[in-house]
Amino acid sequence: MPITRRGVLTGAAIGGGVVIAWGLYPRSYPNPLQPGRDELAFDAWLKIGRDGVVTVAIPQLEMGQGVTTLLPQIIAAELGADWRQMAVEPAPVSGAYANVPLAEKWAPLWLPYNAQAATEAAPYVAERYAQMQAFHGTADGTTLTAYEMPCRIAAAQTRAMLSQAAAAQWDVAPEECAADAGFITHGEKKLSFGELASAAAEETPPDPVPLRSQPYSETPQAIEQRAEFGPESPYVRLDAPSKVDGSYLFAGDVRLPNMVYASIKHGPLDQSTLTGFEAGKAQGIRGFLGAVEGKRWLAAIGSNWWAAEKAVEAMEPRFDVESLITSANIDSQLDKAMREGQAYRLQKRGQGYDTQGKAAMAVRYDVEPALHATLETATATARLEDGRLELWIASQAPEAARAAAAKAIGLSLDDVVIYPMPAGGSFDRRLEHDHAIEAALIAREVERPVQLVWSRWQEHLRDRPRMPAAVFLAARLSGSDQGTITGLQTRIASPAANLEFGRRLFGNKTSWAAVEETSATPDPMAVEGAMPNYAIGDVSIDHAPARIGLPCGRMRGNAHGYTAFANECFIDEAAHRYRREPLSYRISLLGSDLRMVECLQRAARIAEWDGGIDQSGQGLACHRIGDWAGGGRIACIAFARAGEGGLKVARLVAAVDIGRIVNMDLARQQIEGGLVFGLAQALGGATRYDGGLPETQTLGQLNLPRLKDCPEIEVEFITSNKQPFDPGELGAVVAPPAIANALHSATGLRLRRLPLLSGGL
Repeated sequence: MPITRRGVLTGAAIGGGVVIAWGLYPRSYPNPLQPGRDELAFDAWLKIGRDGVVTVAIPQLEMGQGVTTLLPQIIAAELGADWRQMAVEPAPVSGAYANVPLAEKWAPLWLPYNAQAATEAAPYVAERYAQMQAFHGTADGTTLTAYEMPCRIAAAQTRAMLSQAAAAQWDVAPEECAADAGFITHGEKKLSFGELASAAAEETPPDPVPLRSQPYSETPQAIEQRAEFGPESPYVRLDAPSKVDGSYLFAGDVRLPNMVYASIKHGPLDQSTLTGFEAGKAQGIRGFLGAVEGKRWLAAIGSNWWAAEKAVEAMEPRFDVESLITSANIDSQLDKAMREGQAYRLQKRGQGYDTQGKAAMAVRYDVEPALHATLETATATARLEDGRLELWIASQAPEAARAAAAKAIGLSLDDVVIYPMPAGGSFDRRLEHDHAIEAALIAREVERPVQLVWSRWQEHLRDRPRMPAAVFLAARLSGSDQGTITGLQTRIASPAANLEFGRRLFGNKTSWAAVEETSATPDPMAVEGAMPNYAIGDVSIDHAPARIGLPCGRMRGNAHGYTAFANECFIDEAAHRYRREPLSYRISLLGSDLRMVECLQRAARIAEWDGGIDQSGQGLACHRIGDWAGGGRIACIAFARAGEGGLKVARLVAAVDIGRIVNMDLARQQIEGGLVFGLAQALGGATRYDGGLPETQTLGQLNLPRLKDCPEIEVEFITSNKQPFDPGELGAVVAPPAIANALHSATGLRLRRLPLLSGGL
């Protein structure tokens, strides 16, 4: 059924039976911010105290990326506030903070039965959906896209109201007043925001809102003029001091009166049922208070977490499992889907390209399931009193977690309150909310506040890893033009992990029900990044869904984590096969993407690129995330060698174009952190499965880089006036292929499996 704006606004049926009068849903909301004593709320985004402190509501999860600095910075710059007087608090649940761009991008996940209609309707429907569901999701680098303009509007409106209040006292025109460093000024006269807050709150907001002529930005040139040492941005991280002195509170730091602790043990993957346990074996453990049985888990309760953990181990819970997941079966199913499975053409350029067995070059790349390995394991604190559930939890989708907990213990949504906590790392792991459900159920049974903490082993066991994948690339090359690629067919065999994740997040499905519903469905997000940035005339991208049994989920970079690896290793192989220098070969294929050319040339200049000659140990890769007109671009050169202890990466050099940069410190931290994350994916971070259990049970077994293993990292940003792009995933996806290509340069070995050195020559 065709979707039109008129049809949506008049309540047309979408996806076969859901009828909603979208046009009747309100576009405005009561202000969700509750001002404290001596505070005035000016908008859903900010409050000003009579002491001059400006408090900003943050609807996104702080998980290390710096969102609790970024959004306040946007408001401070537009408002003219003193950065030393900025504060933050978690935003309450409200449609006023809807993440519309993410809802639009994820439309096939929340409207799953008519993906085409979802795509066509997204511009009209996503806003209403996100508002009605109070969808604040933190994912896919959408923070700036979703919230920069609302923050600027709120700040500009407040600045105008403050100016109006000051102008009334001075009997001048508001337009003659200026705002800077927390004061409204007119000539020699000035009043602080705190002094004006009460009067300004009575003013009528102007229409139109007087935004500053340009949004705030930081350029590399301006940064170079700052001190040689110290922060690059004048807007230093608000959370840095408390993280340094240890006072910053994460989910595991919550403490409530009369609180007890819970440790949990789950059965093997996936559909296991608790059949028994030895309760008597825990009785002698000091601090053990009792046990709570779930259908598929056993939890021990203790006066401290260690007592609970020892007790649940001692009770030796037993589980019945319908089928045990093994890597051998995963490999077999991926191979079957690659060779024989039905493939769906999801993207095409030009006439497309089908090899028909006549490709000049064909290569397969494989990727193991990658664990998130967050520093803080799943943690939730729950208190159930007088029919009201309170949850302290780190969540990238808090409203979904709240709804799932409410359903689990039979409460209405209005009777559940979530207090958002920062996450000690996430990488998209906190899009899942199993631990919220378990904490709610345990709190109901023990009738006391309880903090549930998963052990590292349980975190690995119940992780929904980035999906394993097999990627087959076949190319048509022009021999007369020194190996120029003119046609490319990419076939990706993987589970429909994003659709599966969508069923869990938006439909509250069990992992096995989600797998059952999506196992034969093509997943458009499984091929993200597969369309090459290069100007190849005819390209086809196919997805062959594979039913592997292992529940999978989203992870930093999503499909870009394996499509960038396959594409950039393939291009490098083509360059070497046709004796082309890898840098100039890439540039010759890029066509009109001058932004990527600049990234490549800049990285080569910084790294003193030697052409990746034999045994040099230099490897090159580049990648774009986002569309051609905008998006973010990165080029990376890795210096690697094989040594006694395995692969050693000595240096990573990156040149980055992410459009207008809002905060240089945060951008650099994101790129550097992403490169280290990518290093971890190249060297480890993955697991095999046997008997329904991951073979890696500890962080130490994941071969993650330690501080002493971290290479020298050099990042240079390119000045750009394009729309800002979130840099968080660029480094994470470009590092593995750069390292793989460097290893080939150093040793002559071409490794085609992630993690590297895990087989697959």
